[in-house]
This record gives sequence, C-alpha cells and structure tokens, in this order.
Amino acid sequence: MKKHSQNSELHFTRTNGATDDMIDQLIDHVGEIRHPDLIREMIIAALKAGKESDFKADLKLMNSTMKEMRFTCKVFGAYRNIKKVTVFGSARTLPDHTLYHMARLLGSRLAQAGYMVITGGGPGIMQAANEGAGWERSFGVNIKLPFEQKINSMLKGSPREITYKYFFNRKVAFLKEADAVVLFPGGFGTMDEAMETLTLLQNGKLYPLPLILMDEPGAAYWVKWRDFFYNELFARGYINETDFGLFKHVDSPEKAVAEIDRFYNRYHSLRYVGEKLVIRLRSEIEAQKLRDLNRRFSDILAPDGKIAWSQALPEEMDEPEIFHLPRLTIDFNRKDFARLHNLIDRLND
Repeated sequence: MKKHSQNSELHFTRTNGATDDMIDQLIDHVGEIRHPDLIREMIIAALKAGKESDFKADLKLMNSTMKEMRFTCKVFGAYRNIKKVTVFGSARTLPDHTLYHMARLLGSRLAQAGYMVITGGGPGIMQAANEGAGWERSFGVNIKLPFEQKINSMLKGSPREITYKYFFNRKVAFLKEADAVVLFPGGFGTMDEAMETLTLLQNGKLYPLPLILMDEPGAAYWVKWRDFFYNELFARGYINETDFGLFKHVDSPEKAVAEIDRFYNRYHSLRYVGEKLVIRLRSEIEAQKLRDLNRRFSDILAPDGKIAWSQALPEEMDEPEIFHLPRLTIDFNRKDFARLHNLIDRLND
C-alpha cells in the first residue's frame, strides 16, 4: 500500500497513495454506495477542507450545507416523477384577504391538475397554497428565523417539511425541484425570489419553466414591477426586450394553471449532450413547423447550425423512462435563453 505524506496536498485525481486506498476500502465497507466516484470526490473535498481551513465557522458552514442538501435530495427523491409548482408570496397576507383566497384556490387547482405544491412552509400566501393543495400534495421548505417564519399548521408532522439554516440552500430547493413558479405579491423576500428566478432563467442556470406573476383582478403590483423593468432596465440597455418573455402576468388561479399546462402541452424536458441541446417532446411536430422553427429561431443557432429531428442519443441511456420520446436537437448558441423560452412556447402552440 502506497503511503501518503501527512503534509502533502490531496488531489481529486488518484494520486493520493494510501489515502485513496483507505477511501476505497471505506466505500466498500459501507456498501450499496451509488456513484462511488462522486462520493470519493466528496470525501476528498471534506479532507482538503480540513487541511486548508483554520476557521471553524467555514467548516461548520460546509458541514451544514452538505447535510441540508443531502436531506433535501432524500425528501424530494421519492417524488421526482411528479411535477411540482413553487409558490412564493408574502408571509403577512391575512386569511381574509383576496390574495389569500386566490392562493388557496391555486393550490387546490394545481392538486386537481396532478401537481404538487412547494412553499416556504410559513404563514400567509404559503399557508394558503398548502391548504389548497392539501397535506398529501404539499412540501414546506422552511427557514429558521427569529420571528415570523414558523411552520404552518398544514405541514406539521409532514415528511415533506424541511427547515433550513441557510437561505441559499433553501433557494436551491425551491428552484431545483420546481417545474413552474408562481409569484404572489410580497415583500423583500418575494422580490429576492422573483429576481433570483429571473436571473437564473435569463442566464440558463435554470432550465426553462413557466414563471407566473399573480395579481388580484384590477391590481397593479406586478404591472408596476414590469414597468420599472421596461422604463429603467430595458431603456438603459441592461436587459433585452426578449427577456420580458420569461414571465407571464395573470389575475386568476385558473389562468396560472392553464399557463403551466400549456407549457408542458408538447414540451417535456431538455438536456445538453456535448454541443447539442436536446429537447424531448410529448408528441411530434409536422415538417412545416420544423422548417418554421429553423427560420424563426436562426438567431439563436450556432454558425451553420440547425434544428433537426432525432432519436434518443446514446448519452441519454441513463433516462430509460423517456427514451421513447421524440426529440429535437438544436445547435444552440447557449446565450439567448429568453429566445429559447420563446421557441418552447412556439412548440406548444
């Protein structure tokens, strides 16, 4: 067995001598470890952190983050085949407010349509959406705060409730597990969640999904928000006009559910395979529509690129449950993600 010097640097490559051997033995001893190469790298990362950091708070942050994300994956793992909608909004909305009733109705309509609902687990809009969806179809992604944010009564005792120490882990869970996002009016937290979602969509760090802005009929909360974008951000060249296609503004739960259903009418999912973007569809499109897509969206294609029919690629063998779906391969330029959202909308028309 090769020895590893106590003072030498650890590497993610297999150049650590006896340390690599001991990690392999530990993985074998525990047994039933999936993707052992990735687990090995996680162990190496922990050991490197232990050698590099003298600041205990850094290690506590890494430790808590790892434990919170592990538990997140465990809780959501059993529901990966069910589409979920994350609902954001104010914790201060009272039960007698119109928006509270709208959020409860939205939760009910989503559950009836087969979706599960993810909220922040607190009061106000969050509790209303959980009440509408019901205990069995609700997740609560809660946060430890010194005030205001206590787990709502609908989620007490639920195996789908998670309480986080760190906001950033909580936000990962909100969006990593979401197939759509609905935003009700709210305060700083809701604004943060709205901008985080938009930023990730605009930059392609979140796969395309419906982002719905919900107002009560006749209200202008999100209209004023959009006007600020148009009059300040767009007017100054900070965003593109196509970025306004990343979200939809509605004034009823029924319209919100209809927008989400429409987004997944034909579109199923996407995945990058090498230089190709692969879009999986629930049904085929006619040849004329394919020609139309190539013409309308030539601006988002790489030089000499195209949109073409394809069968499942060999790299997609790890998703056998959707191997049968028809596909489009796109030579996407990987920068115009708002236009990619437009393309998906066009596919669903």
